Amino acid sequence: MTDMNRRALLAASGAALLLPDALRAQTGAAAFSWERLVAMAQQRARAPFRDTPVHPGAAKVDYDALHAARFRDERTLWGDLPGATGIRFFPLSVNAAQPVTIATVEKGRATPLRYDPAMFDMPAGNAVGALGADAGFAGFRIMNAARDGDWLSFLGASYFRAPSPQKQFGLSARAIAINTSLPGREEFPRFTHFWLERVSDNSVTVYALLDGASITGAYHFASSLGADGVRQDVTAALFPRRPIEELGLMPMTSMFWYDQANRTQGTDWRPEIHDSDMLSIASADGTVHARPLVNPSAPHFSTFKETDPRGFGLLQRDRDFDHYQDDGVFYDRRPSLWARPSQPLGAGQVRLYAFPTDSEYVDNVAAYWTPDAPARPGRRIDAAYRLDWSAARAPAGSDIAIVENVWRGRGSQPGQDRLVIDFSGVPTGTKPDIWTDGGEARIVNRAGYPVLGKDGLFRTVLDIERPGGKAADIRVQLRAGNRAFSEYVHYPLGA
Repeated sequence: MTDMNRRALLAASGAALLLPDALRAQTGAAAFSWERLVAMAQQRARAPFRDTPVHPGAAKVDYDALHAARFRDERTLWGDLPGATGIRFFPLSVNAAQPVTIATVEKGRATPLRYDPAMFDMPAGNAVGALGADAGFAGFRIMNAARDGDWLSFLGASYFRAPSPQKQFGLSARAIAINTSLPGREEFPRFTHFWLERVSDNSVTVYALLDGASITGAYHFASSLGADGVRQDVTAALFPRRPIEELGLMPMTSMFWYDQANRTQGTDWRPEIHDSDMLSIASADGTVHARPLVNPSAPHFSTFKETDPRGFGLLQRDRDFDHYQDDGVFYDRRPSLWARPSQPLGAGQVRLYAFPTDSEYVDNVAAYWTPDAPARPGRRIDAAYRLDWSAARAPAGSDIAIVENVWRGRGSQPGQDRLVIDFSGVPTGTKPDIWTDGGEARIVNRAGYPVLGKDGLFRTVLDIERPGGKAADIRVQLRAGNRAFSEYVHYPLGA
């Protein structure tokens, strides 16, 4: 599930500003449409999979070579036009060694772009220059109007990502997840072709062809930059080549090392290190589930059965700088990512998979939607959803109390665990009921009270016995009679 150097690659790659005329391939424009792209993906699914060869020189393009090769500012695609649509391109490297084909679309015609090493300003002998003419691109990024940062990038397999409104990158999205939770069986289909269409001063539509051993697909990303962050309306048509045991739609990938409740697993001086700290799910019946992330001791898998959920996402809810003390990469500014279906999903599961990490450079968390309907050859799978990259702490849009903090420690008796959950947004003077379920674990003490001096903050304290020390899913919710007063919390104690 992880590409350890993906973040470093994105941060180190320079900007290649490409003049359209200088990049046109020798071949002329050809008719292009969404329908043609879907037909192309379907046709590929009927043929044996052929992977794109790795460029022989890419292995020599390491972090230092990427950092030293700066894209020339004067060669931006659409750089002479106003707004936030200037596009710069990534060269091949050790972490992105398979070239992709990129074309521009205008008035229903697609014109291929040609890779040119002269787009880079680099020292003599740099490995990027040794890739040679027509080496091909690794990916691209879309720049903001000031050209001092990018707001969307596609690089490696089917990964793409956008920053928060504070211009800080964090988690990533993927087009598809295949067998992510099945040991040794995960696949990484990749985008092999991109088509870029400038729509307005702050909007670019990205078309992409996905190809992999088990599936092909056509993707349409209508992407725009706004004051609240990046929004993408995604349409996909997928065609399995062979049966897929675990198909993940709307997948997102993040990093969780430790927080205040998992401090013993961290060795760094900073109090917390994570790109995301919460899985949030909005059910069709209005329930909002909150699953705090943990760094498990072994690979851990959680499922949430749903029918037509309203959305789900990985959130960076804690936005207090003092909780991180990171003045370099600013974990408090990392984006949250919310996926909202544009059409009913039917029955399925939101799945959360995590494996242990002892580093902030490994993405060890994945969340995705797995439909109950089987993915098999001959069946077309359509998906339509919206992705919002923002700083929202509660994108589910509910007015109920939300999880503010989670703490763990020893209970009042030997062998007990203490779990403390703070909820914010509880009206002053209100004392809701505390509903709990420990499954096989036994909740031996339970208390709840408003925190003095903290308006709207309500603390729940649970002492828990786990037979044999086995992991347990502890569920907590504030209620008033039959009415939910808070998010429905799922905490994997002992995972």
